[in-house]
Amino acid sequence: MKRIYIFSNSTGETAERVIKATLAQFDATNVKVHRKSYLKTLDDVRTAVEDVAKRPGLIVFTLMHQTHVAELNAEVERRGLESFDVITPILEKMQEFLGVPAKRRPGVVYKVDEEYIKRLEAVNFTVKHDDGQSTQDLAEADIVLVGVSRTSKTPLSMYLAGKGYKVANIPLVEGLEPPAQLFKISQERIVGLTVDVQQLINIRTSRMRNMRQLSRSPYNEYDTVESELVFSKRLYRSNPKWMVVDMTNKAIEEAAAEIMKKFQK
Repeated sequence: MKRIYIFSNSTGETAERVIKATLAQFDATNVKVHRKSYLKTLDDVRTAVEDVAKRPGLIVFTLMHQTHVAELNAEVERRGLESFDVITPILEKMQEFLGVPAKRRPGVVYKVDEEYIKRLEAVNFTVKHDDGQSTQDLAEADIVLVGVSRTSKTPLSMYLAGKGYKVANIPLVEGLEPPAQLFKISQERIVGLTVDVQQLINIRTSRMRNMRQLSRSPYNEYDTVESELVFSKRLYRSNPKWMVVDMTNKAIEEAAAEIMKKFQK
């Protein structure tokens, strides 16, 4: 049995991926990979080397602290073991190429992965809470968008989700009370969307054409649209903690920037 030991100041996932990708190029089935993660002190490094000495193998390391690297090299030489530094040669070459020093911060790659996972979770949450779905767990949302039909709730929700925010959106329908749960959560998380009457008429008319609904409908008539917007603005005024964003002639990115300025994590 051949043993490979991964030493890391963080999780060791980066080195393990490199090792497994490399092993895939060999017909070697008698190799076992061990991780020695979160080596934070010199004592941690010494203890890890002592463990390897009991069942010797190749030490592959991605230690970022130079004092840890020096200690490991000294211990490896003293015990007659083998080691390979995965990260330092790449860092030195990049420093030379870029002309700036490396940060040498442990766990940076892992943190990037973690943020990617958080964004995925935010997108999944937002999809499940689109158009008034799953209002029972609104308290889990970072932001709740409300507005009458076609005020860009869904595209704005998805854009914010891509930035890592869990977003729910709830349609406002004149004559119907919003879900009770909306008033039980932190009111400062709620954003009301509005838009110019004529622009909303144009958006709704275009929507009807796309869906091949060409007959006349109150949905895009001036009086109906104006009444719905008046209803929503009245609701916004009665809830002064809600942020209000006017979507008139505003790109999704612009509106999102306005909202994120308030909700920055």
